[in-house]
Amino acid sequence: MGALQMWFVLSGLVISAPAIESQSADQARIAISRASALAIVPRIQRADYEGDRAALKRLYGDLAPVPQDDKLASRVLYWRGFALWRRAFNGFNDNADPKELEEDMQQAVIEFDGSSAKDPEFVDAKIAAGSCLSNLAFLNRKDPAGSQELLGRAIQVLKQAQAAAPDNPRLLWVLGPNRWYAPPEYGGSQEQAMALYQKGLDSVRAHKEDTSDPLQPTWGEPELLMNLAWSNWKRTKPDLKAADEYAQTALKLVPYWHYVRDILIPQIHAAQAAAH
Repeated sequence: MGALQMWFVLSGLVISAPAIESQSADQARIAISRASALAIVPRIQRADYEGDRAALKRLYGDLAPVPQDDKLASRVLYWRGFALWRRAFNGFNDNADPKELEEDMQQAVIEFDGSSAKDPEFVDAKIAAGSCLSNLAFLNRKDPAGSQELLGRAIQVLKQAQAAAPDNPRLLWVLGPNRWYAPPEYGGSQEQAMALYQKGLDSVRAHKEDTSDPLQPTWGEPELLMNLAWSNWKRTKPDLKAADEYAQTALKLVPYWHYVRDILIPQIHAAQAAAH
């Protein structure tokens, strides 16, 4: 939690009133515009799929300074957090330094919390924060007390999201791994995790979300397909045919998805070859 604590310490620095007024005026003049944000967000999503961690870090910085308008600021903060969240996820695949993954996740939580503060009804910011907190709990598993504190925060924020939007496909995507790894006495099972993924997939396909605002998150279908592919491969009794079909369907939606194309599908094909 060092980086997170450091951020709070730095945010408490005493600055004279004239300096604050000057800084706010400067930020109002140079804050990122909606048009600039609209151009950057698709690049963030593509960099995520391509596994381009350097680009994700750069694009995170490009989405600044945050505008003063609460609604726009909430979405800009969300996509800033998203860039770091996915930079960390791609880092897991690249065996990146766990400390670096932790720092990305911690800063992502700060961005998502800021997004929620600007728009308390924006459920996707809570969903993303819950995912980051769950992963931080995993990264801090050698510190049981710290890990439990992080997990408690994750559960709280995900319960809030679940109460507000139980069928949100991105929520179901985030809840799935928690259900997969949870002990049976805590309601966990492979079958329940896969049922959540399928429910999310059905939801995103049956109810195409409002896309009138491109800054509103609508991702989810490829990710749910990917998790169903991985789950069918990793389940106690693997269904490698289903795993390959889900992965190929995900790749059709995102042909440049590095993880699915270059990592997951070859792993599934290797498992199929070993089974014969």
